[in-house]
Amino acid sequence: MRLQILAFLQAAFVVSAVTVYSTVTTAVSTAAAADYTGAAAYNPTVLTPPPVPTGLNTQFTLQLQNSVPSNNLSLAQNGSFLGFSVEMSVVNQVLGSNSTTLQVAFLNLMANLAQRSGRVNIRVGGNTQETAVLVESTSDGKILEKNVTGSSNPTQTPPLIYTPDLIYMMGNVSALVNVHWFVGVPFLINDTTTRLAITQLSQEVLGDKLMGIQIGNEPDLYQRHEHFTTYGPYDYYGDFGAYVTDMTTANLPGTNLLVGPNIASADWTAEEVWNTGFVSTYNQNLAFLSVENYPTDNCAAQFNTGAAVVDPQTAFPGFLSHNGQFSGYTIIQKFLNSSSFAIANGKRLMMMETNTGSCGGFAGISDAFGAALWGIDYAFQMAFNNFAGGMIHVGGQSVFYNPFTPPPTNQSSFHQWTVGPTYYSALVTAESIGPSNITQLMDLGANNGNEYTPAYAFYENGNPVRVGIINYVTDPTGASDLQVQIAIGGSGVGQSNQTPASVQVK
Repeated sequence: MRLQILAFLQAAFVVSAVTVYSTVTTAVSTAAAADYTGAAAYNPTVLTPPPVPTGLNTQFTLQLQNSVPSNNLSLAQNGSFLGFSVEMSVVNQVLGSNSTTLQVAFLNLMANLAQRSGRVNIRVGGNTQETAVLVESTSDGKILEKNVTGSSNPTQTPPLIYTPDLIYMMGNVSALVNVHWFVGVPFLINDTTTRLAITQLSQEVLGDKLMGIQIGNEPDLYQRHEHFTTYGPYDYYGDFGAYVTDMTTANLPGTNLLVGPNIASADWTAEEVWNTGFVSTYNQNLAFLSVENYPTDNCAAQFNTGAAVVDPQTAFPGFLSHNGQFSGYTIIQKFLNSSSFAIANGKRLMMMETNTGSCGGFAGISDAFGAALWGIDYAFQMAFNNFAGGMIHVGGQSVFYNPFTPPPTNQSSFHQWTVGPTYYSALVTAESIGPSNITQLMDLGANNGNEYTPAYAFYENGNPVRVGIINYVTDPTGASDLQVQIAIGGSGVGQSNQTPASVQVK
């Protein structure tokens, strides 16, 4: 399994050169995996990759054109397209311990992305935003405290209290690296004062770095998780409107920064929310429409829910093809109508939270190189289909899917951060789309639409400037390495030949 090439053509072909990026797959020992009892974030499990597909065509041509009509391309996208969703309960581990003690490794990871894309988008929220209360101070002086004994099923979500210093910490991160934020406010506590205080403080501290205020998290699961006896799309419609009224009554600015409906796309469809009149009623209040989704879940194994346990080895092939069961292509099919609906209403659709599997992902999948390829293809599919962006979720030590994991607090003086596969998905996405903010994508349907060799072209001002090619196949013999010719223009498409004459490999 290898990312064979990611080709970058110089903008407007002022210079005749292509940069090709490649990686080499290495094997990892599985000796201790079966007896491992440590944190999930460091689980050494390695799964067996799928067999080499029969009859794989490894030689093909990508024929590109200049001056491609914009209706054949995505809308203009930003290099910050693939960002991160940080669970609110672990913000003090990931960003820093307070506003004056920031995590240097985190800043470096974000700066690495911002160097390529111009900025990074981060959402702070998740299940733990729903019972998080803003307080002036805590008894131990920390910026965040968890009530672990009050955790609720199925994801063992602890109630939180946090101080204004958490928001100031976010502001100080943005003062050093160009990070923009979504902030979640709670909907599972009857505390309008807390919601308004979080909203007001976020605006005052983050200023133009605040992208939006997320109103509730996964409301389509409120009833299933027994937060309410009954709760449907019209209930959320009403609650959202009540908060708009609360903000207006309190004379708070930013009523145009709200984000919803943030459904898990589990017990409601997005269309059921749109059918309430949600978008037409609150159009002036909505910064983005948003959904959350995972291709599958590991809840049965992680939290003993009684449901059937997903076997990672059986599921693994579903992540390792362009249109597999758990691929980005498959995930977004149910949202294509909503993406178009958002645009028709002057909005964009955001994938506010996603990863390889809810309830922490899977050992051997979420932390494997294949997840990096999966994440790249997923991001490109979302961008090609006009999502506004996607957020890879970040949890604590107890999950497999983190794009980056700080060491346990009591080991931070001698252990280092661990970088996971999906961070590299964000890195490749940032460099592929770039910082111009005018890049448009095209899924090339490469190699006659072969599911193991997807390819994308990246256009600026109607002309191709970069090409990305993914090879999902693991083949240590090298027989499945790809040989791809890239042609730009030429007599076959009625254009002059503008194929670059040289290639630079990184």
